[in-house]
Amino acid sequence: MMNEIRPRVTLVGAGPGDPELITLKGVLALNKADVVLYDALIDVSLLNHAPDKALKIFVGKRNGSRQNPQEETNRMCVYYAKKFGHVVRLKGGDPFVFGRGAEELDYIQQFGIKAEVVPGISSTVAVPAAAGIPVTKRGISESYWVITGTTSSGELSRDLLLASQSKATVVLLMGTRKLEEIVRIYEEQGFSDKAIAIIERGTTRDEKIVAGTIADIEKKAQKDQVGAPAIIIIGDVVRESPKLKALYEAVVYENKLN
Repeated sequence: MMNEIRPRVTLVGAGPGDPELITLKGVLALNKADVVLYDALIDVSLLNHAPDKALKIFVGKRNGSRQNPQEETNRMCVYYAKKFGHVVRLKGGDPFVFGRGAEELDYIQQFGIKAEVVPGISSTVAVPAAAGIPVTKRGISESYWVITGTTSSGELSRDLLLASQSKATVVLLMGTRKLEEIVRIYEEQGFSDKAIAIIERGTTRDEKIVAGTIADIEKKAQKDQVGAPAIIIIGDVVRESPKLKALYEAVVYENKLN
């Protein structure tokens, strides 16, 4: 007698990039997967946590590519759950932080399929932390904003104008292509000396960090050819990183000499 298929989907946050930063609950979900639908930003070594017999299917998108549009991924979650049983939708970072996990959940539940969310460590805090940058620190930053650099219309979020007027740390995702606009907003507020860091592929072996001020970050980013996927952190907390402290101390010393 064939086993009855019980369709279910688990949305699993894989964390910021380092495969060791997935949660134990995420690993346990992978252990019981019949199908894994995985994104471009996950470390493929995580697929080793799934059974050998499980299907592993890439559904990632990069840089606005129309390959594997979101609607198709939604349909695949339902199709494979009905056909095989337990689908693990493995997503970079946290499924609900600019990960479109909520859209996938809404779609799946329309079909009466059981769905669960396993939160992931968000790159918005983990990537700065791994570089020694605290997004909040007593006496320096009382809050932090997480903003998308590219909205669904392809534009820079208008929330950045509000955030730039505060003392909060600002963390931008998907913003490297909008760096010129980001810099202009801060310069218009009179914050040319505000500290900023761009971290490409944070927490991975290919991590690249470029840091400076609003006034010089474009030139530095171009020189070091920093690109996506990357996170931009703006605020005085950037100077608190032990890795970057020497850089900022050198700038202060040079300014005093001049």
